Amino acid sequence: MQKMSDEKIPVEVVYALPAEQKLLKLEVPAGSTIVEAIKLSGILDKHPEIDLEKGKFGIFGKLSKTDTVLREKDRIEIYRPLIADPKEVRRKRAEEGKVMKKGGGDL
Repeated sequence: MQKMSDEKIPVEVVYALPAEQKLLKLEVPAGSTIVEAIKLSGILDKHPEIDLEKGKFGIFGKLSKTDTVLREKDRIEIYRPLIADPKEVRRKRAEEGKVMKKGGGDL
């Protein structure tokens, strides 16, 4: 792990909720990790449901470990757990589509 220095780098921390999106711009010491930047952003005070141990995080849409060292202008994304399994939703939608098409009438 890199040693932190007095140099600061700009980063963003993003958290999307169903009704709103949070985008926090901050400067962190060079050599900071994802988890350190999330703590420094103060977002945990307003959103205690964010779990630094079990949660999923990414940088620009790429899943990343919490100990990933940040680079200048990185955007840290905090992912929420899925409410519904996408495969299950697609399966149900496909079943409903088949039911609707069965009585399609004469062509």
